[in-house]
Amino acid sequence: MLRIVLVRPGQTEYDFQGRIRSRLAVPLTEEGTRQASEMVRQLQELQIAAIYCGPCPACLQTAEAFGKQLGKKVRPLDNLANLNAGLWQGKLFTEVKQNQPTVYKLWQEKPEAVCPPQGETLAEVRLRVQNVLDKIWKKHQKGENNVIVVAPEPLASIIRSEILHTDFGDLWEAERRCGWWELIQYEKNAVVS
Repeated sequence: MLRIVLVRPGQTEYDFQGRIRSRLAVPLTEEGTRQASEMVRQLQELQIAAIYCGPCPACLQTAEAFGKQLGKKVRPLDNLANLNAGLWQGKLFTEVKQNQPTVYKLWQEKPEAVCPPQGETLAEVRLRVQNVLDKIWKKHQKGENNVIVVAPEPLASIIRSEILHTDFGDLWEAERRCGWWELIQYEKNAVVS
């Protein structure tokens, strides 16, 4: 059985300000570094087979904190890049809500029906996520393995949705989450409770 420790990187300045980070290269704040250290402390007793992360600075810094403590090499994967929010990246959530209220509401209620201007659709992101999960499954399916995947929001919510076959939830709200983790049991093509 494969267990994925899905980690949201620590806080960045954009998280603190309420901005859409998307794929912008924003490092951890001091608080984000503290959050990463706390997650490492919480998970240090767990036997980890591998650490995968997205290519953004916040993911890399968070993953490196785990790698240093656990003596594991961090494996950045381009397919774990965050959702491309196009022209929304760098904007305040309140700006998008005020300037595009209909699109904002639709993104809350039915995000698969929205493509951020010059960004990517959730269908495109889901395909990337499925490819990553397939590779991780093939490499770690034998035995009882724990694998850390560090992914920013909303990508982490999309990964969670793919593994558990659930709705995405409110991706605007998810984007504001940082510095926490969850352990998900994963068996390809099946939800394990």
